Amino acid sequence: EVQVVESGGGLVQAGGSLRLSCAASGFRFDDYAMGWFRQAPGKEREFVASITWSGRSTNYADSVQGRFLISRDNAKNTAYLQMNSLKVEDTAVYYCASGAPTMASQLSYPWAYDAWGQGTQVTVSS
Repeated sequence: EVQVVESGGGLVQAGGSLRLSCAASGFRFDDYAMGWFRQAPGKEREFVASITWSGRSTNYADSVQGRFLISRDNAKNTAYLQMNSLKVEDTAVYYCASGAPTMASQLSYPWAYDAWGQGTQVTVSS
């Protein structure tokens, strides 16, 4: 089965950092783009960051630009989201997803992905 599993969430103070991991299995990891989304209570799921199969192209939501960094290690079938300078507004359940879009520009939309993790909670305190 295709499976994507997130880990690394937790509670952190504002200004601190967390690194989320996304372990993938059941498919050829380096053939797929990876993305991170998040959903805060009462809000729609929103795009956070994406990375193409080669790792050469990345995109970020304006809200996290300059603070978050997406990366991938194809040898380990793992994607990462390094979150720095965390804000209270970053509190959400974070989801990792994989997909094979026609264009990289599609990766900011949930429908571009066909496998999703269960989510990991990130809570930022003031």
